[in-house]
Amino acid sequence: MSDVETSPEEVRCGAVDDGEGPDATRVEVLTPRDVPLGGPRAMTVRRTLPQRTRTLIGAWCFVDHYGPDDVALTGGMDVAPHPHTGLQTVSWLFSGEIEHRDSLGSHAMVRPGELNLMTGGHGISHSEVSTPRTTVLHGVQLWVALPDEHRHTARDFRHHVPEPVRTDGADVRVFLGRLAGAVSPVPTFTPLLGAEITLAPHASLTLTVDPHFEHGLLVDRGDVRLAGTLLRPAELGYVRPGTGTLTLRNESDEPARAVLLGGTPFDEEIIMWWNFIGRSHDEILQAREDWMKGTTRFGEVRGYEGAPLPAPELPNAPLKPRGRTR
Repeated sequence: MSDVETSPEEVRCGAVDDGEGPDATRVEVLTPRDVPLGGPRAMTVRRTLPQRTRTLIGAWCFVDHYGPDDVALTGGMDVAPHPHTGLQTVSWLFSGEIEHRDSLGSHAMVRPGELNLMTGGHGISHSEVSTPRTTVLHGVQLWVALPDEHRHTARDFRHHVPEPVRTDGADVRVFLGRLAGAVSPVPTFTPLLGAEITLAPHASLTLTVDPHFEHGLLVDRGDVRLAGTLLRPAELGYVRPGTGTLTLRNESDEPARAVLLGGTPFDEEIIMWWNFIGRSHDEILQAREDWMKGTTRFGEVRGYEGAPLPAPELPNAPLKPRGRTR
């Protein structure tokens, strides 16, 4: 998905040594902000990363949560070809269907419970359009920052359908990393975890996790208590490194659903602007110029009817960097 805010901010992100110890299971609650994706009947997404209080969870650097949207009212998703650098996009749906096309020549459908992971590397472009079969669109769009040694890697696209792990009162679908005895075969450039968790009414689940990871639990529906802290729908609970278990409890009378993200703290400073991740302001400027000039860097998306998205105007001067809090 493209970040189509009309005035995207330049965000400097850097990992923070959160430490370990008895406070490791303290949960920081991150609330989203609504971001319209443009147009008179725009989709509105709920964005929990990046924000002023926290910009990264592991290498996860961007979390958009949208729906359930009646596409008869919203018009659905129609994101024209747009570029990416220095990151991977992770598409995960709860309902609906999205047609993906990219400059590798990939043509794939994003469906509920199926991972689509695209690596931008030095440069890629893609489009995303909800299909006519979609009546309700609902899901998350996630970005992963690539480490410096791999950020100019070749563009790539992977599709994976994880088998659910069923325990008493819970279903777990691991789309990246390992959890609950399941291991995703999809390779990552830094240690990562991504999983959908569905909890039966009032069910509890204790998960063994990597104590070197920081974690974030994004609640989609229901009220979920994470390590004793209640999270409402659309809230993201952050837990710093240092704990080997996480306990989730559904406090609702209906099934609850959440997405668990994790990874080792990302120890590099990055700058995000629009759809680009780089290490300097000049690097972002160059990526924008390459896109607007139509160089071969980003390739061509075939099969989409319409013009590519133009890049927003850059600020007259670099914006003041924003950091993370401890």
